Amino acid sequence: MTSRPAEQHPAHAADPHRADLGKDPSRVSGMFDEVAAGYDRTNTVLSLGNDRLWRIATTRAVAPKPGQRILDLAAGTGASSVSLARSGAEVVAGDFSPGMIAEGRRRHGDVPNLTFAHADAMDLPFEDDSFDAVTISFGLRNVNDPKKALAEMLRVTAPGGRLVICEFSHPQNPAFTGLYRFYNDRVLPVVAKAVSSNADAYDYLNESIRDWPDQKTLSTWIRDAGWTGVAHRDLTFGIVALHRAIKPAATAPAATAPGAVNPQP
Repeated sequence: MTSRPAEQHPAHAADPHRADLGKDPSRVSGMFDEVAAGYDRTNTVLSLGNDRLWRIATTRAVAPKPGQRILDLAAGTGASSVSLARSGAEVVAGDFSPGMIAEGRRRHGDVPNLTFAHADAMDLPFEDDSFDAVTISFGLRNVNDPKKALAEMLRVTAPGGRLVICEFSHPQNPAFTGLYRFYNDRVLPVVAKAVSSNADAYDYLNESIRDWPDQKTLSTWIRDAGWTGVAHRDLTFGIVALHRAIKPAATAPAATAPGAVNPQP
């Protein structure tokens, strides 16, 4: 997938409402800042309520347990993070939009075991092997370099820890694909204009969904980043795919045979 760098359209640099934002981090962050207050409501309307089903499937795939530490990236206002925190796990809701973080803290600041943090997926502000699981829902396609983000997620996950990615994908049934494209191209813009504070932002999101690679390609990216046990399953006929993977366990140092002399450094 290609995206035009910000410097190719300087005339639009001060206009956060344009759909042709590319994936420049400051512009995309600003766009999410603007829609933060109504973001969850708009998503529920545009997804015909399926966003709640996708959130349930993601939570089950993460399988949070009390005492575990979980990083929820692109957490937005924290709806998915709250679902994870109810298990008793310690959840960090990370997002690169200050507006989303502020709205999340306003809504869920008193939820036990949940904290919010500014986090760029390509340069995570966490130590190596910090989390038992890392998850990201509908955010990887907005990252300027998704492959770098996958490597960063691997770095901060403990050996044996889990990765769960819930992301828009490509329906496999040709008839349903046609219906889905009609909805995205003709219906979604009209509905977004009616219910969103920034309909142009949803033009950008629609473009990002259309340009995002299919399930097989994303699985390859995850595997190439160093994850193992990579698998996925389709949700809602492939509109969304739930990808799962494991960070390889640390390799124990080879034991010295009895009577053997360790080599000198």
